Amino acid sequence: MPKIFEWRSYKFFFYSNEGEPLEPCHVHVRKGANVAKFWIAPEISLASSWGMNARELNQLEVEIHENSQMIQEKWNEHFNL
Repeated sequence: MPKIFEWRSYKFFFYSNEGEPLEPCHVHVRKGANVAKFWIAPEISLASSWGMNARELNQLEVEIHENSQMIQEKWNEHFNL
């Protein structure tokens, strides 16, 4: 489970096994038992969430926008794309 970065106790990561065939670029976010998944490509959007409120999700989306290039680079590096 490669961790990409942390922000305000939220961990941004992806799994080493992201489906067969590989799903499009996305990031998982966890804080305690609460989790969310955001698609990065083709555009940033919420895929799913559990335990996070709308305010948190909006803040996370902003943070993902600010770091989307790094997320994509880490994804491509890990999956040799």
